[in-house]
Amino acid sequence: MKKILLASKNSDKVKEIRLILKNLPLEILSLADFDEMPDAVENGATFEENALIKARFFSERTGLAALADDSGLEVDALNGLPGVHSARFAGYHADDITNNQKLLDELKKIGVNESAAAYRCAMAFVDTDGTEFVTNGKIGGTIKTVAKGSGGFGYDPYFYIDAQRTMAQLSVDEKNLISHRGNALREMALKLKERFT
Repeated sequence: MKKILLASKNSDKVKEIRLILKNLPLEILSLADFDEMPDAVENGATFEENALIKARFFSERTGLAALADDSGLEVDALNGLPGVHSARFAGYHADDITNNQKLLDELKKIGVNESAAAYRCAMAFVDTDGTEFVTNGKIGGTIKTVAKGSGGFGYDPYFYIDAQRTMAQLSVDEKNLISHRGNALREMALKLKERFT
């Protein structure tokens, strides 16, 4: 069974990814399985670049194949922000609460209560033989300044997939069916299946 390191400390994200890859002959490890692993410096200009930076970094550090994603929110009214800075929108040590507050503050500054938006995800796989591939996923929606739901993470309570429901109101299974990460991961799963079965 092939061991793959999932380059994330986010337990929710790890859970989502393990669920989608559960039928492949892979043992999925996460950064939580390793002591004191430094962070990769995500200084790419795109989600694809950052995903590859992370996958290469952790593959080199551990000697394992690595799977990494970089994902984020692009809000039309904010000219695509927070984009690749989504996880650190409110600063380097930001969390979901401070990032969401920064998002609301930025929308308030320009007098906007809602805007077209998209979640994007790039997923990169780097194998120990140097093989690399990247897949992408996207879901369009609307960012509104009224939060709904307690599930999900990140900007999910403010990301409406239709007139009534946010990503935070979906079950994990429902979210995986339509999410940007789910879309990128299903495409990645096909590539991994081709490679390892």
